Amino acid sequence: MIKNLIFDFGKVLVDYEYFETLDQIFKTHEQAEEFYHLLIDGKWNENMDRGDSFEETFCKMQQIMPQYKEEIATVAQRFNDFVRGEKEGMRTLLTQLKAEGYHLYGLSNWCTKVHETMAQYPIFQLLEGQVISSEEKIIKPDRAIYERICQKYNLKPEECLFADDRIENVEAAQRFGMQAICFEDAEQYERELRKILSEERTK
Repeated sequence: MIKNLIFDFGKVLVDYEYFETLDQIFKTHEQAEEFYHLLIDGKWNENMDRGDSFEETFCKMQQIMPQYKEEIATVAQRFNDFVRGEKEGMRTLLTQLKAEGYHLYGLSNWCTKVHETMAQYPIFQLLEGQVISSEEKIIKPDRAIYERICQKYNLKPEECLFADDRIENVEAAQRFGMQAICFEDAEQYERELRKILSEERTK
């Protein structure tokens, strides 16, 4: 029986978008793309999610791209601007699910800036707790991070349903023994959730 609903943060509880901010900082979109590919393809963002120092990472990127030293410093200052707000419909839905008696948790790959984002958006106050990759030094889809949230909050995998926008993280949760939904939007999530809950009741 599902008792615990676990949510990814980015593109599930909050929206984020890189280029709206990067295009304001760099002189051209091509420069913004060049930095974006360093941040993402160069694994710097992933390594921060694993717990690498935010400040040291940005210093290293400045050394790699000294021509954009000032712009990269501005990106560091405005890093939280990548988050564009709460995902439409999700705060209302989580409030409803909490009232129905479900326990709500977060499980996210996010750097050490995560608590600044969490303080900014009320949706995070609905969670009973969370596991953050940068604090655990483990990222999804590593099995150990799913084990960690169950250990931390004394959860049974078979009583958990996890939502993430990335299929590899969804499949990893399923292999661990959780039910899981690949998230698209609030309406689709609630539809699939209600279907799973209904099927459970008829077993």
